[in-house]
Amino acid sequence: MPLIIAIFVLSLLKYLEVGFLEPVSWWWIIGLAVFAFLWFEFFERMLGLDKRKDHAHFEKMRKERIKRSFDTKKK
Repeated sequence: MPLIIAIFVLSLLKYLEVGFLEPVSWWWIIGLAVFAFLWFEFFERMLGLDKRKDHAHFEKMRKERIKRSFDTKKK
């Protein structure tokens, strides 16, 4: 997500021709966007990062559910 926000901010600053981005070519920003696309569509899946995040989230939910279940039985 930070990569997408950075691309958006850089595009906006380049469009408005602010500061150091005025002489920078649009190809650098387009290249960054292509890199982000390739990362999220291919490399993240190849490395298993998308599944790892999902598993960690569901594991946390499972532990919280078990904890709530045992806490309510004790009362």
